Amino acid sequence: MEHNGQEPATARAGTRGWLALAVLALPSLLMAMDMTALLLALPQLSTDLGASGTEQLWISDAYGFMVAGFVITMGTLGDRVGRRRLLFTGAAAFAVLSAVAAYAPGPGTLIAARALLGVAGATLMPSTLALIINIFRDERERGKAIAIWATCQFAGGALGPVLAGLLLQRFWWGSVFLVAVPVMALLLAAGPFLLPEFRDRSAGRRIDALSVVLSLAAVLPIVYGMKQLTLADGRGGAVPAAALAGGAVVGALFVRRQLRLEHPLLDLRLLRRRPLGAVLVSLVLAGVAMAGTGLMVTQYLQDVLGHSPLASAVLFAPMGLGVAAGTMAAPALAKRIRPATAIASGLAVSAVGCLPLTVSDGLVPVIAGITVLALGTGPLFALGTGLVVGSVPPERAGSAASMSETGNYLGGSLGLAVIGVIGAAVYQARMDHVGGAAARTLAGAVADSGHLPPARAEELLDGARAAFTSGLHLTGAIAAAIFVVLAVLVAASARRGAAAEPVPAAETASEEAGARSAAV
Repeated sequence: MEHNGQEPATARAGTRGWLALAVLALPSLLMAMDMTALLLALPQLSTDLGASGTEQLWISDAYGFMVAGFVITMGTLGDRVGRRRLLFTGAAAFAVLSAVAAYAPGPGTLIAARALLGVAGATLMPSTLALIINIFRDERERGKAIAIWATCQFAGGALGPVLAGLLLQRFWWGSVFLVAVPVMALLLAAGPFLLPEFRDRSAGRRIDALSVVLSLAAVLPIVYGMKQLTLADGRGGAVPAAALAGGAVVGALFVRRQLRLEHPLLDLRLLRRRPLGAVLVSLVLAGVAMAGTGLMVTQYLQDVLGHSPLASAVLFAPMGLGVAAGTMAAPALAKRIRPATAIASGLAVSAVGCLPLTVSDGLVPVIAGITVLALGTGPLFALGTGLVVGSVPPERAGSAASMSETGNYLGGSLGLAVIGVIGAAVYQARMDHVGGAAARTLAGAVADSGHLPPARAEELLDGARAAFTSGLHLTGAIAAAIFVVLAVLVAASARRGAAAEPVPAAETASEEAGARSAAV
């Protein structure tokens, strides 16, 4: 199957294109499931492998760190060497490394496998999104395809813990990793017949090695610092702060180098286009609000309402499914109103969904709130991602996709860190009179209550749960403010017309570069 850069933008993908989308959706579904499924398997595998507390942190974090660090490099690498080639290489490595992780004899092997899985995983998301842009040249079909791709991503995140819980009831912890093997095998078997190859011939195949080093040295410390701030619970934040500062300095050097290179690793000049820059900001800040809210709600379900991890995963699933429903509805919504208006309206709905979290207690209002919150973000993730990759020529789709994915990862990490610290600060301010572990975390209060008479224990737990709930209320207020600001920002862009018509610009650029962007 061959394409060239001069193919009309209105060409229909046909049946083969939609079958290709089904294949491309598999990595999106799997990666999201892999990110969340480990949470339930971690206690069992830690016991079997004898992993220490520090080793448990690296088992859970190594994957996400490496994905965040390498996604920029892999997005551009796919543009240079071929998106299908990179996708197949990453999928094969992911299958092999998943088997290694499943049968890891010790924590060291598992940590190494998880880190390498992150490198392999970084090849998958930008490659699949860029190939979708290349296959679906018709604007409406492209919108539907991106919505389906995004739906699989969020549905996978919601269903991952549920699937893990079912597997762990019948099999050992390694089964959580082995799920990836048949999925990637299917991709590798069907992909050669359905997926075309695309690459940017004009840029050559060399990638600036120093840019790769700088990108890693910028992203990894920032993600690490954000993660550690969450774990610090507002205490001992000197090392995370130093990591954030160091990452920011290296990031400035990275930006400076990219602006000077003729063929940069990440073409930051694209940010001069208002639609792309505005939507990327919205993706990052929406990620902050969603990740922070999700962190507090999952803890609320377990530590305040007393649900088990599996039950909490099932109860929390409406958040992921809400985003999935919103992304699927986005293309139909975009037929009636401008994309930027649809995104702004959705963000306003998300702000409304935050309101129950600011004032209410109990299971029903909290779950209803996060469901509405998530539903409203659907147009942003579906249409916003389309605006980002549609604002650039097709041969740069991988680079644009890597921007979108990096924004998502940084937004999620920032949300976990900032909201986690704020929640901890509220709790500690309300509990500073009790002293001991109970003054630091709700889990500490549960531990301390075991050494008290029943009446005193219940009083301590009631106070601790009320303190944590106060943190949840503040989290809801912060998330609501973020969504209101983003809704106003995107609506203002719509009035200026900056975010309403990105496709013609992309088509013009595509025609100019048509002879250079060809399929192999």
